[in-house]
Amino acid sequence: MKEIKIGLIGFGTVGSGLAEVLMDQQERLARRSSLSIRLARVADINIKELPPRFKDVELTNDAEDLFNDPDIDIVVELIGGIEPAKTFMLKAIAAGKHVVTANKALISQEGWEIFSAAAEKGVEVGFEASVGGGIPVIKALKEGLVANRIASIMGIMNGTANYILTRMTREGAPFAEVLRDAQELGFAEADPTYDIEGIDTAHKLAILITMSYGMKIGLDEITIEGITNIEPIDIQFAREFGYRIKLLAISRNHGDHVEARVHPTMVPESHLLASINGAYNAIHFSGDAVGNVLLYGQGAGKMPTGSAVAADVVDIARNITAGSINRVPALSYLPEEITSRGITPMNELECPYYFRISARDEPGVLAAVSGILSKHDISIESVIQKGRKESGPVSIVMRTHGARENEVRQALDEID
Repeated sequence: MKEIKIGLIGFGTVGSGLAEVLMDQQERLARRSSLSIRLARVADINIKELPPRFKDVELTNDAEDLFNDPDIDIVVELIGGIEPAKTFMLKAIAAGKHVVTANKALISQEGWEIFSAAAEKGVEVGFEASVGGGIPVIKALKEGLVANRIASIMGIMNGTANYILTRMTREGAPFAEVLRDAQELGFAEADPTYDIEGIDTAHKLAILITMSYGMKIGLDEITIEGITNIEPIDIQFAREFGYRIKLLAISRNHGDHVEARVHPTMVPESHLLASINGAYNAIHFSGDAVGNVLLYGQGAGKMPTGSAVAADVVDIARNITAGSINRVPALSYLPEEITSRGITPMNELECPYYFRISARDEPGVLAAVSGILSKHDISIESVIQKGRKESGPVSIVMRTHGARENEVRQALDEID
């Protein structure tokens, strides 16, 4: 039985998860691949020794040892961030190693250089775990949906943000309190900026847009808004309208241009995405042949992400032995077929909107607000105004019919 040796950079949460998957599933993987897939070396500067069960794995504090080892077939990068992860991957590729990563920031921002270097060297790049954790979304796009023109992408792609919004919805707790709890429970990082401001979700959306539409896109082309301004009162009013608030990645394919945005969204209670709670992820595709497809599962975590990384390792190992490297293009499209396309300007976006306006509780205010909206061609679908308070402002909450972002911004400025 042929042996495929793995070199791992980073023995943190995901790295140790991969090591456990490869160890625990060794016999199963052999039966499914006719290969002995073995973790041979680990590079990590933060640990002095590996757990006893990995006594046969060599530990080093220098990643160069992996690149220089002629017996290592695949190098797995699981340290995160842009540098030194990018340098490590390029060095591994230059040494003729296949590479696997879970690094969505690296793939979405620096992926072109990595994929180009790999194509030149004739090696593969696996990145299944970069989107959706344990959900096999990359493989679904590359293979399962290859015959489809993808019309749209919608997804809950960050477990931290979804956990926070779920707790706020169930308990009516304020954002800051739930975030603090999430950090104590390990659902949120000490610095949660990428999660709660939508940046992590945008990295993942950029990868999916490239693979779905065959187009180049940069992170700066995606409109991003996080969840820090969501208050319990917004969630309460959304429920009264029959909606749930979710942080969604959204893209629609208009042919010569595509929408690319991440922001809090009111999702109808009847929609499948409205029922995705806690730290789970779900990604919804619409294809012209297959119709609607929803992929659901754990979007992060030691073992789910380790499982996704292991899937890439096994795929590449199979291709090595079959002599079929790069049988499936890494980004689903052949490199020469990936083109540039326009991004739909946000101010041209047309969709229904939700407004919550704090106003003085006196006659004429609602009429004045309605008049301004009418002047900007914004039609009101429904209104909720709570009873009079003894002091302080009241909330006027409205849902509109389809309106253009540009007119909405102008109207809100005038209302303010």
